[in-house]
Amino acid sequence: MRLDGKIAIITGAGSGVGRATSLLFAREGAKVVAAGRTLSKCEETAQLVRREGGECLPVRCDVAVSEDVQAMIDAAVDGFGALHVIVNNAGIGYSAEFADPPVSMQDVIGTPDEDWHTVLDITLTSVFLTGKYGIPRIIESGGGAVVNVSSVMGVRSSWDGHAYSAAKAGMNNLTGSLAVRYAQQGVRVNCVALGGVDTPMLRPRIEAAQRATEDGEPPPAPRRGGAPMGRMAQPEEIAYPILWLASDEASFVTGAVLSVDGGSTAW
Repeated sequence: MRLDGKIAIITGAGSGVGRATSLLFAREGAKVVAAGRTLSKCEETAQLVRREGGECLPVRCDVAVSEDVQAMIDAAVDGFGALHVIVNNAGIGYSAEFADPPVSMQDVIGTPDEDWHTVLDITLTSVFLTGKYGIPRIIESGGGAVVNVSSVMGVRSSWDGHAYSAAKAGMNNLTGSLAVRYAQQGVRVNCVALGGVDTPMLRPRIEAAQRATEDGEPPPAPRRGGAPMGRMAQPEEIAYPILWLASDEASFVTGAVLSVDGGSTAW
C-alpha cells in the first residue's frame, strides 16, 4: 500500500474532495485525521473510513484560527504518534450556501471587505498555519509531504471570484517557497490545481449556468471555455493525484503545481 503506516491530516474532509481523499488514503494504509469546521460531517467521513476497516479521527477545526490548527496537529500526533502528510484541501469562494460566514463569487468591486478577508484566511492563511505548526512535526516524524489543493483560477486570470483567485495564486507561490525551504529536511510540498469538480461548493454555480443555458441565455463568461474533456471531474479523480504526490512514488517531486483540470488550462 502506498501510504502504509503513514499518518495524514486532511482538511475540508467533511465532503467532496476531502472525503474522497480520506477514504482513498485509508485504503492505501494511512491513519487519517479528518478535519473540518463541521464536526458532524467529519464524523460521517470517519464512519465511512471505519466501515472499510480503516482508522480515522474526526477533528473539528477552523483552519483560519491558529489555536484550532495547533489543536488539530496535536490531535494527530497524540492520537497516532506521528505526522507524515498534510493535505490542505479546505477553501471557500464559490457559494454562499456552503460558507459560514457566507461569501460570494464576486469581482473586486462587488466584494465586501469582510468577504475578501474570509476567503483569504480560509483558503491561504490556513496553509501558512498548517505549515507553521505541522511541518516541524513532519520533520520530527522523519519527513513526509504537504499537498495543497489549489485551482486553475490561481494559474490563469479569472472573470470573477477575485478573492478566490488571489488566494489560490498565493497558495501556488507559497507551495514553491515551502518546497525550497524544507526540501533538505525531508519535506516535499506540492500542489494540485483543479478545474471544475462536482462537489457541493461548485454545484450551485453549475446549476445556475445550466438554467441560463436552458432559458436561451449565453452561459456566464467563466463557463464558456470549459474543459476539452467535456465534463466535470468526480472527487475520486482528484484524490488519486493527491495520493500520488503524498506517496513515495513522487519522491523526487517538490514545488510542483500539477494541473488536474481535464485540459482546461491547455485550451
